[in-house]
Amino acid sequence: MQTHVVPVGFDYDRLIAPLVRDQFDVDRVVLLEGAVGSEANVEYSRNLSQKLETDFRNLLGAETVRVPVADVYDYDAAFEQAYDLINEELDAGREVWVNVSSMPRPVSFAFATAAHSVTLERQADRDRIHTYYTAPEKYLETELAEELRADRDLLRELLDAVEGDGDGADAEAVAVEAGRVRERLSTATALLEEFDERGTTIGAKEVDGRHIIELPVASFSNVKPFEEVILFKLGEHGEFESVSELAKALATELNEEYTDSFRSKVIYNVDRLGPGGKGYIEREAHGKSHRTRLSRIGELWVRAHAENGAADYER
Repeated sequence: MQTHVVPVGFDYDRLIAPLVRDQFDVDRVVLLEGAVGSEANVEYSRNLSQKLETDFRNLLGAETVRVPVADVYDYDAAFEQAYDLINEELDAGREVWVNVSSMPRPVSFAFATAAHSVTLERQADRDRIHTYYTAPEKYLETELAEELRADRDLLRELLDAVEGDGDGADAEAVAVEAGRVRERLSTATALLEEFDERGTTIGAKEVDGRHIIELPVASFSNVKPFEEVILFKLGEHGEFESVSELAKALATELNEEYTDSFRSKVIYNVDRLGPGGKGYIEREAHGKSHRTRLSRIGELWVRAHAENGAADYER
């Protein structure tokens, strides 16, 4: 059984046509919906999602559900949502196919990276996890621009003709028509100038106080129980001034005696989780000690695994 996870943006063909043409056996489709841009953009995307829901059912006989994405620019939340969704589908015995052709890049990258991370954690299921992209046969933006150029030229001719008929009793009516044509001509000309100068998008949107959204390459490794305890403690506390402070906090939480042996155990596991190992922990030199905190990927790991909590480990 196949589940196709489909983030919906402003595309239709790329999300359903390849499955119909290549005769995929699709049992279930999860359509991801998120608000992008203006009210008109949001309405357009929702209409596409509704059409896709209907056509996936009618053309492929697939069970189709629509799932909201709260913030299409929140990479971490999208990653967590993707991680949970992919694992749920695998646990239900289904093969998972993730389409990354549409929707804003943070969502598409988050779902693709989450799929990759799950394959590393679930080696036995790696053949049941797929990501795919479909290239369009053509882009409509340039064709729309060319049509708008033709309309602009026609409006110029109409304006010349209307202004040439502005005599006698019809002068007021002619002036009104000329004003309407002039307004549409001005709008079309300005839009084409922006398109020629800037392409299909304008500006750089500020998200959470910055104009870039970092997309970390999360490649989860299998984490041992005691390593899980360390990661969850760092996720809970945020940062420790030294590994010794982290070890003391862990000893208290686990009701263990804080000894040199226990401290050495924590140091060993922190090293395994650090930059030279799995990359889940960052360490910054601070005098004779090292401030210890989660890396960005470590934060993603904790966020994705928070529901399960730390596993038991042998002391």
